[in-house]
Amino acid sequence: MELAYIPSPSRGVIHLGPIPLRGYAFCIIIGVFVAVWLGNKRWVARGGKVGTVADIAVWAVPFGLVGGRLYHVITDYELYFSEGRDWVDAFKVWQGGLGIWGAIALGAVGAWIGCRRRGIPLPAWADALAPGIAFAQAIGRWGNWFNQELYGRETHLPWALHITSSTDGRVPGYYHPTFLYESLWCIGVGFLVIWADRRFKLGHGRAFALYVASYCVGRGWIEYMRVDDAHHFLGLRLNDWTAMIVFLLAVTYFVISAKKRPGREEVVEPDVSDGGTDGGDEPTAKEEPETDEPEATEAKEDAPEAEAVDMKKDEPESAKKS
Repeated sequence: MELAYIPSPSRGVIHLGPIPLRGYAFCIIIGVFVAVWLGNKRWVARGGKVGTVADIAVWAVPFGLVGGRLYHVITDYELYFSEGRDWVDAFKVWQGGLGIWGAIALGAVGAWIGCRRRGIPLPAWADALAPGIAFAQAIGRWGNWFNQELYGRETHLPWALHITSSTDGRVPGYYHPTFLYESLWCIGVGFLVIWADRRFKLGHGRAFALYVASYCVGRGWIEYMRVDDAHHFLGLRLNDWTAMIVFLLAVTYFVISAKKRPGREEVVEPDVSDGGTDGGDEPTAKEEPETDEPEATEAKEDAPEAEAVDMKKDEPESAKKS
């Protein structure tokens, strides 16, 4: 008998009349909100404008959701396109299944579009958002808890996850709560990026690269513990290989960026008002003294002649005759 364990919810959806409220969706939404909120604070602290992060997130988030779902469907295609499966289920995102690798990759494309429209550098925006993304992942992983999915090997530890569902091949029992391990790891990654960014003034995308590399380290060992079906290559799960490759790319970018572009961006968002009405009025105000100055000089030069004429007019008649 287990003395302690993490219980699983009996269901992951609550119906408010005809409207289904799904725990998985709520976790994703809350995570996005936290990422944008924290990213906005960091962006403003670096000299950016309030609302810029949210404006670009309007592009990045939809692209990220599509990318995350595409990665999951492609790497687990047999869940949707094999015999006895319904391909329509590939569109049911609320049932779970978002690959972080695809979400980050395609989300970066959306962010790039948004940054180009605002005329700001993508690496600087990514640096501001990096810890918020880690915290968003930490919150989003609890969506897997609501769906009773992505758990690890069987265990009898006090914090074991109690799986009660038997659908989709699940076997009720007590397992490693890998969703919790990854959630805690992501929280640590978020605080690591914040600390390193303050300590070393990371810029030009290096804070984001640190987030990616740190996450990959944790994802590697957590992925190794999972027991859900996955494609294997040379004895390792596909996501383990992905984590190793992405880790190497992130570290390589970090090193090269530090050598080529040390320090941090001085300006992250150009102020459009500099070239607008305010900027155009200043030269006019400065030019007025210049145009008035010669007139004042001429007035001074003409003053003696005027005085001489006045003096002649004021002379007595006797002085004029003499």
